[in-house]
Amino acid sequence: MSILVVRHGQTEWSLSGQHTGSTDIPLTTEGERLARTLSPLFAQRRLALVLTSPRQRARRTAELAGLTDGRAPVEVEDDLVEWDYGAYEGRTTAEISAEVGHEWSVWHDGVVPGATPGESVQEVAARARAVLTRANAVPEGDGDVVLVAHGHLLRVLAATWLGLSPTAGALFALEAGTWGELGREHGRPVLVRWSVPPVG
Repeated sequence: MSILVVRHGQTEWSLSGQHTGSTDIPLTTEGERLARTLSPLFAQRRLALVLTSPRQRARRTAELAGLTDGRAPVEVEDDLVEWDYGAYEGRTTAEISAEVGHEWSVWHDGVVPGATPGESVQEVAARARAVLTRANAVPEGDGDVVLVAHGHLLRVLAATWLGLSPTAGALFALEAGTWGELGREHGRPVLVRWSVPPVG
């Protein structure tokens, strides 16, 4: 069994670099086009379970990628929501850096409360572990598990899968509309492929 991860397609905010946690915005036309090009990949895989973030950008990506065609159960998983950025929601790294007076990093500096409380990287990792526990509960041989979610959450999830500190997610850039595969080699968790763009 592999765990296939998909970052939702392009949105206006992913294009502009604005941090998009709780804000529920749609895919762009280009984001929808690229999501459709993921369909051939999943048509070739035996799927056991599809879990998607409740945000519309993730659910729409799953739909356009052919993951809701009835071949496997599809469930909304609240633990797959993006990092809660608190007061940094909707802001770019450059804007935040200018405010705090140094090069800001969500991985090492964290967030501050705003309209929402915000989350620490450890809190995001706890959600990622819960999702991995659920994925690992799928019986071996039933097929792959697909997770359709968000960039930072999936980067933390990959680091967690590999047994690394959640802050190591900083090393796993994941572009909008791309996918990756987490698997095992000789019983050990490995990163099989990452940030693979769709064909087309």
